[in-house]
Amino acid sequence: MIGVWQVLAVNFVCLSIVIVGLWLGAREIRDVSFVDAFWPFGMVLLAWGTVLQAGIEGQRTQILLLLVTLWGLRLATHLLLRWRAQGEDLRYRRILAGAMESRGWSWDTAALVAVFLVQAPLLFVTCLPAQIGLYASATAIAGPIGALAKIGALAAIAGIVFESVGDAQLAAFRRNPANRGKVLDAGLWRYTRHPNYFGDALTWWGLWLIAADAGLWAALASLIGPVFLTFTLTRWSGKALLEKGLHKTRPGYADYVERTSGFVPWLPKPRAIKA
Repeated sequence: MIGVWQVLAVNFVCLSIVIVGLWLGAREIRDVSFVDAFWPFGMVLLAWGTVLQAGIEGQRTQILLLLVTLWGLRLATHLLLRWRAQGEDLRYRRILAGAMESRGWSWDTAALVAVFLVQAPLLFVTCLPAQIGLYASATAIAGPIGALAKIGALAAIAGIVFESVGDAQLAAFRRNPANRGKVLDAGLWRYTRHPNYFGDALTWWGLWLIAADAGLWAALASLIGPVFLTFTLTRWSGKALLEKGLHKTRPGYADYVERTSGFVPWLPKPRAIKA
């Protein structure tokens, strides 16, 4: 029987080859921003790479593969269309400029090292619940589907729906020219400043529960995935970095922050009454 480490090694090598290919494409257009759209699609590739090696037998395997594919294709399409509409992401322009200035790198080197080679291991680690969960289920190491997997599936579906609705509401808000410079504080955005990030985290905690249902070893081996993703979304490159810019570009954002939950949806505080 094929071993889990062999499956993971093959997945990582294939992912690295694809990442280098994306870098070569970025060199031609001088823009790395599309890597955001590849992030969820890359997880779909890792999931399918796992079942191609380990098999697709078992209800847990099929549920996990379906949810990862649904989440990844939906989000990848959304991010790709956003990139096509809005162009280069200024965050990446700043990252590349900083690397080029501080290290004396060329654009090509900065893009490869500071963006693409960073993405591969982080994407791989975040996707461990899918890879390990699929392997454990498909190779019959795990027993029949249990309560953890059922709870995880419900959580993942809720996360996908929550994130999708939040993205749709934001896209509709931005399409209206009258909203330029304004803050969206209706719909799901009334209860959390980042429904898309919260939906992402909820999805992957749900996928981890499905993996955990396959056995304690699978739960422990893949726990770093949702932990790292949640840290990234709340403390590193997600919420923290985005809000730093919004405070500068949205005059009403500080008031929005005061009354709206930063991550987990919650009832908003009443608007402050100005004297």
